[in-house]
Amino acid sequence: MGTKKNFVLDTNVILHDSNCLKNFQENDIYLPIVVFEELDKFKKGNEQINFNARDFVRELDRLSDKNLFSVGVPLGDGLGRLFVVQNADADNIVFKHYPVRKPDHEILAAVDVVARSHPGMPTILVTKDINLRLKARSLGFETQDYYNDKVKDIDLFGDGARTIEGVDPDVIDEIYSSRDGVDVAKVFDTKPVANECFVLRSDRNSVICRYNPFTMMLRKVGKKTCFGITPRNSEQAFALDVLNDPDIKLVALTGKAGTGKTLLALAAALNQSASYKQILLARPIVAMSNKDIGFLPGDAKEKVAPYMQPLFDNLNVIKNQFSPTSSELKKIDDMLKNEQLVIEALAFIRGRSFSETYCIVDESQNLTPNEIKTIVTRAGEGTKMVFTGDIQQIDQPYLDASSNGLIYMADKMKGQKLFAHINLVKGERSELSELASDLL
Repeated sequence: MGTKKNFVLDTNVILHDSNCLKNFQENDIYLPIVVFEELDKFKKGNEQINFNARDFVRELDRLSDKNLFSVGVPLGDGLGRLFVVQNADADNIVFKHYPVRKPDHEILAAVDVVARSHPGMPTILVTKDINLRLKARSLGFETQDYYNDKVKDIDLFGDGARTIEGVDPDVIDEIYSSRDGVDVAKVFDTKPVANECFVLRSDRNSVICRYNPFTMMLRKVGKKTCFGITPRNSEQAFALDVLNDPDIKLVALTGKAGTGKTLLALAAALNQSASYKQILLARPIVAMSNKDIGFLPGDAKEKVAPYMQPLFDNLNVIKNQFSPTSSELKKIDDMLKNEQLVIEALAFIRGRSFSETYCIVDESQNLTPNEIKTIVTRAGEGTKMVFTGDIQQIDQPYLDASSNGLIYMADKMKGQKLFAHINLVKGERSELSELASDLL
């Protein structure tokens, strides 16, 4: 056991993870009183942060008694105590440097109060706000991000597939000729990760294949057209392969803009529409300029329509593959009319249970780990869930490439038979799009 520490929590940590009090081991936790005022602003609403605010306040009500403001209350076995810090006096050193009495500065003043009260113990501000961390360091305070759900090594996901050189050419021929594939032991000494994809090469041939954890075989992956969409590279072929596999219930598709993540997921869903009662496409609403959709004119559907347009754009790409009189185009129109194909804002599907649904969640890099968990745990029998996103294009202020829900899910689910993760690298939208993605 190391030196016991005091942690002062910013409001955004609570809004990110309402269960955060249980993640600081035996160390003590301090909540500045101003955090309660900020939480009060978030109690109303249907977004995850609103649910987190209400959940945390209920937990605080359960814990709270008069000791909360004096000797603290115990958080449980193996955990520290919880304290509330009253507002600092006006002559606190923080207000000499930052005289405006606003929540961020009140939290910094609380750090100073705790540190002065416990001179022999480290006092650490925990916040997901980079600017507040910088201000804290300018005053000499120790500070850190909330690390509980951060992925330590985001490079472990690789560049789409592993390339294996020097494979026996006869084994590659066997993979081509065998419908079920070949025993993985013919290529690997140890079992690969479940649903891992490979490029196997010899001095005269090569093959792209995937390890099937249910059969423990390496099976060839073909470039098959799926509802008018044909994969343009091996990564897209891998993606369509796992998207069309009924044994894989959870898929993560990552990659930069233009790699075809959403388009491939939608094409695969339409290709399997007979196996599902509904295809659901959803994406989180990330408002611009700190204004929520309430600022937009119109009813609920009109407010979210601009945010859903990218999903309709992908659907139009697929529709454009067919003639106006084709049966495929009529099928898509009928599915939209009968609500077998639904495009919806993610906030509007909260609380639902998904049964026999092909669910695609786009832009999921903007979801927290708790939001991802909330969605996945709603999956009923016969449901497949696909999460797509680019971890380098995050629009939420308190998420980054290693703490967003998409990468967290990929890290935690890696190796599970029901899960596959494909990282798309090569952009296929256009030469200009690929150039801009690489250089700008």
